[in-house]
Amino acid sequence: MSNPLLENPVLPPFSAIKVEHIKPAVEALLAECKSAVEAVVASTDEPSWQTLIEPLEESNDRLAKAWSPVSHLNSVMSSPQWREAYESCLPLLSEFSTWVGQHQGLFTAYKKLADSPAFATLSAAQQKAVNNTLRDFRLGGVDLADDKKQRYGEIKARLSELSSKFSNNLLDATQAWQKHIVDEAELTGLPDDAKAMLSEMAQSKGKEGYLLTLDIPVYLAVITYANNRALREEMYQAYCTRASDQGDAQFDNSALMDEILALRHELAQLLGFANYAELSLATKMAQSTDQVLSFLNDLARRSKAQGQKDLDELKAFAASKGCEDFKSWDAGYYGEQLKEARYAVSDEKLKPYFPETKVVPGLFAVVNKLFGVEIQERKDVDLYHPQVRFFEIHKDGEHLGSFYLDLYAREGKRGGAWMDDCRGSRVLPDGSRQKPVAYLTCNFSRPIGGKPALFTHNEVTTLFHEFGHGLHHMLTKVEVSEVAGINGVPWDAVELPSQFLENWCWAPEALAIISGHVETGEPLPQSLLDNLLAARNFQSAMQMLRQLEFSLFDFRLHAEYDPAQGGRVQAILDDVRSQVAVSVPPSYNRFQHGFAHIFAGGYAAGYYSYKWAEVLSADAFGRFEEEGVFNPKTGQDFLDCILSQGGSKEPMELFKAFRGREPSVEPLLRHSGIAA
Repeated sequence: MSNPLLENPVLPPFSAIKVEHIKPAVEALLAECKSAVEAVVASTDEPSWQTLIEPLEESNDRLAKAWSPVSHLNSVMSSPQWREAYESCLPLLSEFSTWVGQHQGLFTAYKKLADSPAFATLSAAQQKAVNNTLRDFRLGGVDLADDKKQRYGEIKARLSELSSKFSNNLLDATQAWQKHIVDEAELTGLPDDAKAMLSEMAQSKGKEGYLLTLDIPVYLAVITYANNRALREEMYQAYCTRASDQGDAQFDNSALMDEILALRHELAQLLGFANYAELSLATKMAQSTDQVLSFLNDLARRSKAQGQKDLDELKAFAASKGCEDFKSWDAGYYGEQLKEARYAVSDEKLKPYFPETKVVPGLFAVVNKLFGVEIQERKDVDLYHPQVRFFEIHKDGEHLGSFYLDLYAREGKRGGAWMDDCRGSRVLPDGSRQKPVAYLTCNFSRPIGGKPALFTHNEVTTLFHEFGHGLHHMLTKVEVSEVAGINGVPWDAVELPSQFLENWCWAPEALAIISGHVETGEPLPQSLLDNLLAARNFQSAMQMLRQLEFSLFDFRLHAEYDPAQGGRVQAILDDVRSQVAVSVPPSYNRFQHGFAHIFAGGYAAGYYSYKWAEVLSADAFGRFEEEGVFNPKTGQDFLDCILSQGGSKEPMELFKAFRGREPSVEPLLRHSGIAA
């Protein structure tokens, strides 16, 4: 049987990949990777970049190119058969990763290269890749005794299995809940396009009326606009108890979370760290657990009084509307009304001005003005779903990279928005360059009734955020795959380009490009623009505190773990809330059971990275505020100093090259409207 995953294609052959191809391809490619390792270790040549690293890069790239579409489709087109095949490969990949990380002969070869005169002749990016690999060998347990090496491998394999199970439970619990409504009167307050979306969903299941799900466009529409308070409460409770002890027992993530935390702590101690937070920081920009905690606590201290004021104003407004017993499911509803009352701006007023047909080309025009890149759609590419589009990026006539754009929520697609690596940048054996390719995935409302999709301003910001990650991946000039694009970038610096690009969603010069009425094409009226900008910091201190709550919860969960007491997940969350939150949710709220960022993603003891990088991004944007938001020289400097450098240098060095100094927290507080 020919296997499309073994053919090393330039782009994934999505339509040809079948479930039965997955495991045989992974097994064959892992065998190739192992042979490549044994061959370079057995070589009698003095280790050099060409003899040691290039052969490994080649075999690893073949594996990555086969696994990328398998993993991506598991996230965006999940089916029981696909999931089973995907999960059958996780132990194999984990075992291989541990085997390489603990391979004494390979470690010795890398050390020999690092200590040889040849090392000085390597480029800075090559040297960084070698040094990172040596660090990762130590973090992979290469120095451990044999019994501890074995235990390390067992822990890594089990953690891989547990995080996949966590994701599956969350997706399954989300999709298990549906509410069928026949009487339109139960949906008063919902905008027409939201009701049309619910009607289409009902029709697709052969039902009359309206179908509600926990997909984020549906959930947000109800929690923000439904006059029916009992319906808001029902949706809120269903959403914030997903995959928990408060819902269907078969999807409960409680035991998984406890086991994940215990294993991470054991792993950290095996490697000589006091706790998993310390291990996490070994590869990050932040220097110590104390530094991270004081950073987060300082931001919370500066934000709390204003956050309390935000909440008091919201409660007073709700009371004036007859809601005396304000609850969590009232916050979005009265918040939207207060914003409209105060600023005459609402998502519903704004959405007609942000149709996909204006926003997406507008985004491309903005990055063209900033970085001189041109983006063109290609129609001759094998796509994995009819809703997906494919684009190429060019600059000065040169093709730099490409991306798949997958914007809408649908069944079988996990929630959230993300950028993922489809192909990495590297030099091929014939001297040509493999161009980077990205997946850009969101969960927005899809087009209804033959009209373009209409985005909230928040969705526009999300799109810009993910595109910032995409640019970091695609505009890299680094030719060493381990430090090209987002590879090798410390996790707490990787959000810099994404959060940075969000600033253009608020710049009047950019808003003129990305907005236009869906029917008339009229630009955003000046009054609405002024109100949007005035409302930018509406409840910003409350939002800041919410992110700090998540960050402190995550970090303390990993820094304070005590095997004698177990995970203490709820206790730590309650304690963090008592310190930083102004609004405490009901006791049944199980936000943590759906916190996939830290239990199934790469943000364990690293969720603080969003705030850390936001300091960098706000300060970087400060230079554009000083020199002009579309100043081509400033844009080129950001491209040269940050985007194109990938992980080839330390982020502080790159930031100082762009800004001329170390970062300051003041621009973030100013942009958030929080009085320092």
